[in-house]
Amino acid sequence: MSPEVVWLRATSSGVGRPPRHTRETVTLAAVHAADRDGLAALTMRSVAAELGTGGGSLYRHVTSREELIDLMVDHAAGEYVLHEPTGHWLDDLVALAVQGLEIHRRHLWLTEVVTAPVVGPHGLRVSEHVMAVLAEHPAHDGQKLVAYAVLNSLISSFARAMDSAPDPERAQAQAAYLAEVIPRGDHPHLARLDPGSTRQPDDVFPDVIRGVLRGLLPSHAGNFRHSTPHGSG
Repeated sequence: MSPEVVWLRATSSGVGRPPRHTRETVTLAAVHAADRDGLAALTMRSVAAELGTGGGSLYRHVTSREELIDLMVDHAAGEYVLHEPTGHWLDDLVALAVQGLEIHRRHLWLTEVVTAPVVGPHGLRVSEHVMAVLAEHPAHDGQKLVAYAVLNSLISSFARAMDSAPDPERAQAQAAYLAEVIPRGDHPHLARLDPGSTRQPDDVFPDVIRGVLRGLLPSHAGNFRHSTPHGSG
C-alpha cells in the first residue's frame, strides 16, 4: 500500500484522551529547533524535548522525520503574503521572490530541503498564486512551470550564498589579493570593470530574478524548441 500523504490524514483519531500536543504545535517546535540548531540536529527526540514530552508521543501526529520536514516546509510556505495579481506579472513574481528570499533567510534549513514546489496546503496556495499571476501570459504551461521551478532554485541558491559569505577579514583579504593580481595585465576585461558596479547579493537579487524570468517567459508566445537565435534565418 502506498504511504498516505500527511495532509490527507486526520489530525486526531478521536479515540481516547485528547493529545497534549497538536500537529501544528509539533510542526512549530520543529521549525524553532531547526532555526536554532540546523536541520542536521533535528530528530524526533529533539523535537519531543523541545515540547517537553517523550519521543513516542510525536508519532501520534507524524510517522517519520521526513514527514515532519514536509510539514515544516509547508509551514514556511504559509509565511508568504499573497496579494491579488496586479496585471504586471513580472513585478508580481519579483515581489514574490523577494518574500521567498526573506523566508529562506529566516529558515536557512529550507535551502537543504526545497528542491520543488511544496505540495501541502500552503505550498499549493503559493503555486496557485504563481499560476494566477501568469494566467494571461502567452507562454505554454510547461514554460510557466519551468520558470516557477527556476524561481524556487534561485531563491534557495541566493539564500545559501548569502549565508556562506566570507567574514569581513576574509573578504578584505580577498579584495587585497584581487587589487594586486587584476592589474598585472593577464585579466584585461576584469581590469576594465568599474569597481563601483559591485553590489551586494540582496541588492542584485531582484534584477537577477527579473532578467531570468524575462528570458524564460518572453512576452511573445512560443515554444523554446522552435525559437532561433537573433539574426538567424
